[in-house]
Amino acid sequence: MRQKEKSRLTIVGVIPARSGSKGIPNKNIRHLCGKPLIYYTIKAALASRFIQRVIVSTDSIHIADIAKAYGAEVPFLRPAELVMDETPRVLVIRHAVRLLEQQYGVKNDIVVTLQPTSPLRTAEHIDAAIKLMLRTKAQRVVSVCEAEHSPCWMRRLEPQGTLIELMPQRKKYARRQDLPKIYRLNGAIFADTYPALMKEDLQNSKPTAFIMERKDSIDIDDELDFQVAEMLLQKCRIPTKPHRSATETLGPSR
Repeated sequence: MRQKEKSRLTIVGVIPARSGSKGIPNKNIRHLCGKPLIYYTIKAALASRFIQRVIVSTDSIHIADIAKAYGAEVPFLRPAELVMDETPRVLVIRHAVRLLEQQYGVKNDIVVTLQPTSPLRTAEHIDAAIKLMLRTKAQRVVSVCEAEHSPCWMRRLEPQGTLIELMPQRKKYARRQDLPKIYRLNGAIFADTYPALMKEDLQNSKPTAFIMERKDSIDIDDELDFQVAEMLLQKCRIPTKPHRSATETLGPSR
């Protein structure tokens, strides 16, 4: 584990890992390269220089035991009303943060949400995102990667079978190289200040983007994702390029 940064700020990492999964049963603890999927996120969070405490929010005693075995804390189990398919992630994180505050007297300045379905996200990614947040004084930082396909070339199908542009534009792009860069959320990192996390309109906020490489951005949702992640994890990792901030790449936030 790397040496922790000395900071006046209290930073917690929360890993949401419920037991239910329609697509892949027991996805969060299914083995990937010999380890439960959640192991990779716990490992990265514990190795972060900034995160001082790693909490797993789960409704499962089995997942809790696995998480504890790898060094995470599971100070409480998530209630049944917060494990539904339609339960927003932010409600789960708020629940964990409030319980930490109420039961243990711990109030965190920054909350970093780390989904276990991003096994290629590393401690270096986490730390770079937090440093971006501190440097820019952003209230919210989310990880993104360049989209695999541009919506500029996407079409939707009408009932009669004809294709029309998804995003009608004045300018037509003949070459892929001329397309404007488009980014998508990759689900790996969500960092929020405590006040921002507790705002009701959190989902309507304008976060600062932390840009990751596509090869590090796999978000496991189906069997193919598992196969790709296994292939990437088995290969010798090549050092990633220096991380870019949104202000360097996307322009200043408004």
